[in-house]
Amino acid sequence: MTRKITANLYMTLDGRGEFPQYPGSDLPSGKPGEPDEFFQRMWTDRYSDVTTVIMGRRSFTGHRQVHSLEARKPGAPEFMFDYSRFLERVDKVCLSHRLKRLDWANSRVLKGDLGKIIAKVRAEKGGNIIIEGGPRLIHEVIRLNLADDYWFLVMPVVFGRGPRYWDSMKTQTNLKLLSATAMRYGELVLHYEAVREKTASKSR
Repeated sequence: MTRKITANLYMTLDGRGEFPQYPGSDLPSGKPGEPDEFFQRMWTDRYSDVTTVIMGRRSFTGHRQVHSLEARKPGAPEFMFDYSRFLERVDKVCLSHRLKRLDWANSRVLKGDLGKIIAKVRAEKGGNIIIEGGPRLIHEVIRLNLADDYWFLVMPVVFGRGPRYWDSMKTQTNLKLLSATAMRYGELVLHYEAVREKTASKSR
């Protein structure tokens, strides 16, 4: 069975890869002690089928510093401990030319052409794959049409600065909307499937 690749995006309305403050951003969107809609869809629902998480260098170091079991604060909700346990057990691929020591179990560094890296990881044995990274990585994933589907968390802010997901591309990438959910404070959780042209069968 082919391993499905999902890319996660966290962006403002103007496509910035930032987490700005806005009314409600400091308040829980879900029930007390439970994950909200975007966390449930992007992560909690995927624990049983995902065995590999691919991250850029900054995303990897940020997750290690905040979400590893070693870094997890004792008073955090249980679902955050579940998230840390998930990250501890999965195969974590860090895309970096600079990092030498990862200091996190089940982690490895891969560098070079992104398309070749994704093809290599996809060919390995295992479950499905999540790509978790910033705008630079995800833009390249979209440009090369490497993901099978995308989860977007869109925050209700026109931020006007910071790294952008959208940049110039020579060809367009078509997506099919699978679901759209509005959260309590104006965020949108969007699920898209990549639309790929079917190869025409060769005539004999």
